[in-house]
Amino acid sequence: MRDSGLAHLLAISGLHMGLVAGLLFFALRALFALVPALALRQPIKKWAAVAAACGAFAYLCLVGAPVPTQRAFLMVSLVLLAVVLDRSALSLRLVAWAAFAVLLIAPESLLSASFQMSFAAVAGLVAGYEALGARGRAAVAERGPAGRLALYLGGVALTSVIAIAATAPFAVYHFNRMAWYGLAANLVAVPLTGFWIMPWALLAFVLLPFGLEALALVPMGWGLGAVIAVAETIAGLPGAVLPVRAMPTAGLLLVVAGGLWLCLWRRPWRLAGLALVLAGLTGAALVRPPDLLASGDGKLLAVRGPDGEVWLSSSRRARFTAETWLRRAGRAEASPWPRDAATAGGALRCDGLGCIYRAKDQVVALALDGRALTEDCRSATVLISLEPLGRRACPGPRVLIDRFDLWREGSHALWLSPAGVRVESVAATRGRRPWVRWRPKWGD
Repeated sequence: MRDSGLAHLLAISGLHMGLVAGLLFFALRALFALVPALALRQPIKKWAAVAAACGAFAYLCLVGAPVPTQRAFLMVSLVLLAVVLDRSALSLRLVAWAAFAVLLIAPESLLSASFQMSFAAVAGLVAGYEALGARGRAAVAERGPAGRLALYLGGVALTSVIAIAATAPFAVYHFNRMAWYGLAANLVAVPLTGFWIMPWALLAFVLLPFGLEALALVPMGWGLGAVIAVAETIAGLPGAVLPVRAMPTAGLLLVVAGGLWLCLWRRPWRLAGLALVLAGLTGAALVRPPDLLASGDGKLLAVRGPDGEVWLSSSRRARFTAETWLRRAGRAEASPWPRDAATAGGALRCDGLGCIYRAKDQVVALALDGRALTEDCRSATVLISLEPLGRRACPGPRVLIDRFDLWREGSHALWLSPAGVRVESVAATRGRRPWVRWRPKWGD
């Protein structure tokens, strides 16, 4: 589902909440319209909006009220409130109020991928359809049933394009991957979900008290099977997923600034925001990944080769860490670690006690066994030891990281250059915090 671009169907958020509220709103309004006394004398549209809001709240409670669903419920409730108050149901003011409400309740969600991607998609969609304006509504009104069906499919395609474009920078920043065929998958899966799966799901709840829910769950299962088949087919295509190197935070901020400029303005100069977006997206290409990585628990080492390949010291230990390192390096898989051999033209040479990596006029010793320390302390300019040095004298290396450093400061990243070595650690990047346990250096 993730590789096909359909993972959003698994998150009970905007799509599901919108389908539930929308189906209730239009079904109840159509039902009220069948009674002339109500349709001619009462505000049945507002009644249907209130009932749909109550149904959406029941759905929120039913699914356990996770944060994405809370956010979707706030958006849907504001839309339905706008219907009751005879105001515009979809506008960027609505998006702003929903974001304000979410941040008032949980301000830390601003930094979460869920908040950023959902509001980016909603803001992009509202701004995009506002730009179409009355021309789009007139085009729908002038078409017959076949034309409206074609326009609906075109709308699904346009919605998918806008949503993918709006959320892609955040997907690259947080997950370092892009699903190339997400548009094709959504063109099939989204209508199938809206017109087949969700109506049968609602009917199943209606039939549940009578013990007849199987009448709805069976055809609903057919639809789910079709969506899974679409996901498997799309994900199995060659090049379905593109690994992308980590984007710097400054690049994401430029994308956000450009996107807001593009969405908030209505004059032609809004297109100037595209320049900021492009500048932010090029940030990933300008960032140089670390040449060496060492995990905080001392279980895993990574070395980046001259062609961008990544060698991992183990394929079985610290798998989550290994997957994160590969993902941020934009690599789908690691190259095999040399055992008692050399690789990449001798850049990385290993034996049973450790490895020597030569790059950019630096000699890096990776000591896997304490018996290698005596020689490494004499010949290396950088030493990373998975064994504690203790009080052992090791004057040769200009940069020295041992097991206690990893334990005390967390994972380390090293950038090599002829001028020297730049080192970053988790503790140094995070800084001293009241809730962080301080680990004194050896001998303090």
